[in-house]
Amino acid sequence: MRSGSQVKRCSQSLSARPRIRLFANAVPRPFDPIMHDVIIIGGGPAGLSAALILARCRRDIVLLDHAKGRNRFATEMHGYLSRDCIPPSQFLAHARKDLSRYSVRCIEDEVMHAHVEPDATFLVRTQSGKELRSRKVLLATGVRDLLPDLEGFMPCYGKSAHHCPYCDAFEHRDQRIAAYGLGNAAIGIALALRTWSPGVTACIDGEVADAKHLELAKRNNIPIRTEKVALLEHSEGVLRAVHFTSGPPLPAQALFFNTGQVQRSDLPRLFGCKFDKNGGIETSDRQCTTVKGLYLAGDADKEVQFVIVAAAQGATAAVGINRELQDEDRGTV
Repeated sequence: MRSGSQVKRCSQSLSARPRIRLFANAVPRPFDPIMHDVIIIGGGPAGLSAALILARCRRDIVLLDHAKGRNRFATEMHGYLSRDCIPPSQFLAHARKDLSRYSVRCIEDEVMHAHVEPDATFLVRTQSGKELRSRKVLLATGVRDLLPDLEGFMPCYGKSAHHCPYCDAFEHRDQRIAAYGLGNAAIGIALALRTWSPGVTACIDGEVADAKHLELAKRNNIPIRTEKVALLEHSEGVLRAVHFTSGPPLPAQALFFNTGQVQRSDLPRLFGCKFDKNGGIETSDRQCTTVKGLYLAGDADKEVQFVIVAAAQGATAAVGINRELQDEDRGTV
């Protein structure tokens, strides 16, 4: 069972708290009878931003987070006014410090199941067996990148191997950059990277690119390596060269990959959300999903995936949630 120190205000870093230890014969905690205003699932920029706005609206909030954020491997985050170039962990610490003024209940736990009750409220069940109820839910669950399965990749990830040119290409401006993906995907990201460097090579990993992409690469002076990639040569995470199964190595100081992403959580499907053709979750006015009372903010909608945009979406969703609660409280729904 979880100790009392596991549930407290956000003044203590979530990552610093004792982890939950599960036993095969553990008895789940009893059902929580409290009807909270909002449960926020995900403690990244979107979830924390929403928690701040809702706390200032005096709402009863529970924030659940499993401390596995998408950018946890990055050494720095970029493009956020007043927080440019700081480590993601430091950004989260600043955000949690801001929340420490308010009565936000933070729990480090993973949500395993959730559904809409017959009375249109929500029930959430966590990995530790705890059940929580709320009038509204905000999903800030994000996405998971499909990382290249290459020898030497993980030591480079977040240092010299990245997925987002807008986030990290400026630090590699005018350097030799390898653009990795299968076939057309490599050429697509190579074309985007030409904004930051003329020295971009597309590595299509033994796959076939179509005539249109090959012509675009030729027109933009982008060399193409067709061999399968064998490994990344690096020095303490700083890329030195890309090695192939045949042919000479490609000297490179950075690698950007375009290998796809998926929803990190299965909760949107469990709730019955509608998805768009890109696998993002459809939202409408103020980040509301197609399920009444269920909101979404952050990378899971697969729009512009910046930290600053995620935080803005969290704030937008918080306003939508609070207004819906106000309407219900006033009986004006």
